[in-house]
Amino acid sequence: MSTGVNILSAGMVTPVGLNAAASCAAMRGSLDGISETQFVVPGGDWLLGAPVPLPRDWLGEKRMAHLAAGAIVDALEGQAEARGDLQVVLCLAETDRPGRPMRDTDQFGARVLEFSGLPARTKLHVVTHGRPSGIVALERVRRMFAQGEAAHVLIVGVDSLLTGPTVAHYLRRQRLLTADNANGFIPGEAAAAILCAAGPPRHFALTGLGLAREEAYIYNPDDRPLRGDGLTQACRDALEMAGVRYGAIDYRVTDLSGEAYFFKQAALAMQRLLREHRDVQDLWTPADSVGNVGAAFVPLMVGWALTAYEKGYNPGNPLIIETSGNDGGCGAAVFRSADRRAAA
Repeated sequence: MSTGVNILSAGMVTPVGLNAAASCAAMRGSLDGISETQFVVPGGDWLLGAPVPLPRDWLGEKRMAHLAAGAIVDALEGQAEARGDLQVVLCLAETDRPGRPMRDTDQFGARVLEFSGLPARTKLHVVTHGRPSGIVALERVRRMFAQGEAAHVLIVGVDSLLTGPTVAHYLRRQRLLTADNANGFIPGEAAAAILCAAGPPRHFALTGLGLAREEAYIYNPDDRPLRGDGLTQACRDALEMAGVRYGAIDYRVTDLSGEAYFFKQAALAMQRLLREHRDVQDLWTPADSVGNVGAAFVPLMVGWALTAYEKGYNPGNPLIIETSGNDGGCGAAVFRSADRRAAA
């Protein structure tokens, strides 16, 4: 890549921790924040979900703004140099998703800046592609750095699938995990932020990026058979940009959250890209701890990988982040860490 995108720090507010240190420690230890919610599923059981244990019962946009602000404050702790020229890329749910917790994007962005203590004049960019939003944001940041438009950018993802209309929508489509449906996901909510800086690759850097579209997306109306073309192409493009083979990847971090379709998609992509014998690649799935957190996934996955590197428990180097959305959007990003490691 002609211009480096370096990840300096991460912040999180998740069902298993109110900052990145606690969240990453919980995910490393396979702890989860899954509990019964106030929603009732057909048959009378309580729906399982992964809510964030906030100190107050904020609802709607206000709740989401507090989640995002908490992640921002966490990511910017000790990063005073970045505040002077900071821009923010906000990753949100798809605009057409039922129950999307943000109705007015401009108003929501202003609330996030206010609650996080950032100046109201801070330049704000919005990406609304659901789970792949973070990859789209990384591509936007890469272009901004390449064109000299910014020196520091904070990517913030925030989402909740624990709203009434969202739960009702996915229950009707039989996509939530219940006693009668093993092929479903657990809805969650979270916010995560990563601070990006321009310059030659150092510490923990983005080295490859890929975006593609899967025509045979989940429950596509034409019932096209899944071949994994979208995720395969996204990974191939990211690997080519990074100059590495899929077999050289030491571990993968994915947004797999329980539905067989996405596991099959990831398996097909791996089968089509892995052309040599190697030891098993570690597969990290943060949804096991936090549920399906939508647009917060990519910053959360990158933040966990950064923390693993800094704490010295990452399985190797480089790694790949993989994500795909309900509408067929697929993204992948390759990261490489420096040789040195911080003390655990």
